[in-house]
Amino acid sequence: MTSDTTRRTPGATALNQLLIADATADLREANLDFARRHPGDPAGRQPVHTVYGGAQLFGADAAAKIGGVAQRAMRDYAGTPSELGAALGIAEGASLDAVHARVAEKLAREAVEDFRIDFEDGYGNRADDEEDHHAVVVGEELARGMAEGTLPPFIGIRVKTLTEELRARSVRTLDIVVATVVRKAGRLPDNFVITIPKVTNAAQVIYTVAVLRQLERELGLADGALRFEVMVETPQIIIDHEGVSLLPRLVEIGEGRITGAHFGTYDYTASLNITAAHQRMRHPANDFAKHVMQVTLAATGVWLSDGSTAVLPVPTHRAPAGATLTEAQRRENRAAVHGAWKLHYDDVRHSLVGGFYQGWDLHPAQLVTRYAALYAFFLEGIDAAGARLRNFVDKAAQATLVGNVFDDAATGQGLLNFFLRGINSGAVTEAEALTMTGLTEEDFRGRSFVKIMGSR
Repeated sequence: MTSDTTRRTPGATALNQLLIADATADLREANLDFARRHPGDPAGRQPVHTVYGGAQLFGADAAAKIGGVAQRAMRDYAGTPSELGAALGIAEGASLDAVHARVAEKLAREAVEDFRIDFEDGYGNRADDEEDHHAVVVGEELARGMAEGTLPPFIGIRVKTLTEELRARSVRTLDIVVATVVRKAGRLPDNFVITIPKVTNAAQVIYTVAVLRQLERELGLADGALRFEVMVETPQIIIDHEGVSLLPRLVEIGEGRITGAHFGTYDYTASLNITAAHQRMRHPANDFAKHVMQVTLAATGVWLSDGSTAVLPVPTHRAPAGATLTEAQRRENRAAVHGAWKLHYDDVRHSLVGGFYQGWDLHPAQLVTRYAALYAFFLEGIDAAGARLRNFVDKAAQATLVGNVFDDAATGQGLLNFFLRGINSGAVTEAEALTMTGLTEEDFRGRSFVKIMGSR
């Protein structure tokens, strides 16, 4: 029989912490290293798209011009909610009315969120003197746009690839643009980023970091002021010659300067010998690559962007000077624009379902369907999500049942993310989200369901 003097008191432990001190230290180091590598999503706003335009055409008023073209396209081919719904397959109702109204308002207020001045595919190979000239003009126009307040919230340049054939040209263009805008304006534009295309090896990222650091020193910029995004356009960046993904390595050697990873639909599929007829956004090969991007870059603070739809919403016929189109030609124009819109709309919805909340747009008229897809995606499910999240919080993270959907605690962050992304896209305002969910401004801005539960 055990005596009272030898019986352990309630809550007494048997583990000798001194004997596991080394293991504890190793675990602590591993946990801290994991937290360093996975800081979570950035707190700032992620643009919902990036519009690309050739550098030879760029001016300080580019965003306004693009917005004007987008507004005309919507007026001509989706002037009413019914017309937009018929083109895109959105059912009549309050949701369609809200989508149409919010798209029109967005195009009038801020059609372009992110613009990339392109010195690569959208520019082509030109004589060095010509590219030097355009690089100077771009820098000057950026400075003018800063002074006049006409630049979009996010902007940057895409240079040529860092292969041996084009590296010197790429860096010279980067140097001229950045030096010109800093000397003219005294600083960089807000949210300025450099896009490095067709990255194939880690040395290209190491080289980019070295170039940017030296530019900062020469121009008196703060350390880390120049940031860049990598383009995922080659299979080697997805899985390299050693059978591992290069993407996490790039983030590490990017030294905090990499803001995003943008998928290049057509270069990637071409590199896999997929024929032109099947090079499309929703090809399974692209889904595989994007899944790898998500898995390897999750919680690293690097934004992900999908690629572009190459079929553009442009009318088939244009009336000669002094003439008008026939009724048949107008019908063909409408069918061409609506067909391209439907393809783009479905591509964007596919990206959203897959967790990619940003993508490329190549033509101003695609902004109509960019925002229509975003707003429809969030508005169609927002009432049910709001009810689930409100009920979930009210039950203090206990398992709950709303309708025929069973929620457990792991779902809470997903519901919160839905509203965070909806607010970011402009589909729903923060005030609307607060009303639907019963959360506070601090809850949303904290971005953590665990913290919400802790505060209750």
